[in-house]
Amino acid sequence: MLLKKNIPFKYVFGKIKYEIVVVTLYGIVIEIIYQNFHITNISIPMTVPTVLGTILSLLLAFRSNQAYDRWWEARIIWGAIVNDSRTLARQVLSLVNDQYNSQEVEGFREKFIKRQMAWCYALGLELREKDPIPTISKFLSEEELTYLKRYNNSHVALLDLHAKDINLALREGWVNNFQQIELDRTLTRLTDSMGKCERIKNTVFPSTYSLYTHLALNLFIILLPFGLVEWFGFIMVPVLVVIAASFFLIEKMAIHLQDPFENKPTDTPVLSISRNIERDLRQMLQDSQVPTAYESKEFYIL
Repeated sequence: MLLKKNIPFKYVFGKIKYEIVVVTLYGIVIEIIYQNFHITNISIPMTVPTVLGTILSLLLAFRSNQAYDRWWEARIIWGAIVNDSRTLARQVLSLVNDQYNSQEVEGFREKFIKRQMAWCYALGLELREKDPIPTISKFLSEEELTYLKRYNNSHVALLDLHAKDINLALREGWVNNFQQIELDRTLTRLTDSMGKCERIKNTVFPSTYSLYTHLALNLFIILLPFGLVEWFGFIMVPVLVVIAASFFLIEKMAIHLQDPFENKPTDTPVLSISRNIERDLRQMLQDSQVPTAYESKEFYIL
């Protein structure tokens, strides 16, 4: 996620540098033809690119809106994951009865809460198509790591282990039926959040809409110098570049926001959020090994 810092011009320009080079060369060619060969009939009324630009603006506005909605929904989902992770840890600490065999119950609580830390990291990393095992292995036992090998998705396996442990607690009498239902409800909310993230990840933004918008943008850029060349003369090229850059940046912004789990600076900061969850849950466990909040030295956090 981009932070409230000065975003480097190199990063912004890097997104459209090839397009700007092509547009600059194209504008120079049109200007040379108009000035040196005196082919004045290549100019067209400004009304033509103006109308096309208006239509294009509407298309880009709609796409940017939809892309931002996807990004914001992803952030809302991870906000719910934060709340439900804290709720689950609180329920395990307060509802699981330690009247009998408190050492075993204490181990149960610690194992369960650390597994929830692992789940958050596993979900975030697998959404970014990265192997979560090196990151989550410190939270899990060898038996749990072996169990994960049966699943394609580690986060699904971890929730399954949660459910098995809740049933174990019920059989051992550490929780009653009502408490077991409340714990299972929290797991259900986590499962819903997991499914919503996977839906955003696996649902591709309509390719036809992207294609038509991109074609309209290219047509607009092709026609624009013919409308500007008569009015601006030699400064037509920088004017063309500025206008084209504005439209290209809006298109690139929408492209990046529409996929919030691709390990890019514009993504939802799932690893930073997972670190904060780990910190809070370790403090609830009264663990001395509490990680510090993630502070990026860059202009974004992941």
